[in-house]
Amino acid sequence: MLKSYSLILTGLALVAICFTRCSDDKKAEPAVATETAAEKPSFGGFESQAKWGEHLVTLGGCNDCHTPKKMTPQGPADDSTLFLSGHPEGMPAADVDRKAMESKGLVVTNDFTSWIGPWGITYSANLTPDDSGTGKWTEDQFLYALKTMTSKGLSGNRHLLPPMSMMSGKYMTDDELKAIYAFLRTVKPIKNNSVQPTPPVMPPKQ
Repeated sequence: MLKSYSLILTGLALVAICFTRCSDDKKAEPAVATETAAEKPSFGGFESQAKWGEHLVTLGGCNDCHTPKKMTPQGPADDSTLFLSGHPEGMPAADVDRKAMESKGLVVTNDFTSWIGPWGITYSANLTPDDSGTGKWTEDQFLYALKTMTSKGLSGNRHLLPPMSMMSGKYMTDDELKAIYAFLRTVKPIKNNSVQPTPPVMPPKQ
């Protein structure tokens, strides 16, 4: 009789251990799932880093200056064949009286890719991944250029001039800038050497 009770107790103990282990395993599953979900990149709610970057480029108005325009019945529109290729290197700046413009503090543009003001003339850069654009830029170089408004993202280079120096890129997070960089790697490379700025004709005010 004692032997039978002993066997029964032993069996119940084994069943209890089994249930306890199964219960512990089930409790651990959500924790693993939660950890996996936390490790998955969010990309701002988009399916990829590049797609997020495309969204930020659109919202940031990068095309306003970096994509040449063509005239339509509704006014100037982006030329999709020259997407983000910057001011065409063979196109001259607007033919205006620069001395008069600078003395009056006016800002003039004929196609949004070149800008004339008291700082001189600036031209939008080629952002495509061609070697004449940002093809040789590293991600760190791109972030440095936007965060410090430094030409080509190289320490010691000149400070970017208006209108780029007025843009909101300097306030973006690293993840946002990395997303934009990732998107720029995906656009069509276009050969177009960026035109360097022209100094003002009026002496700077003291």
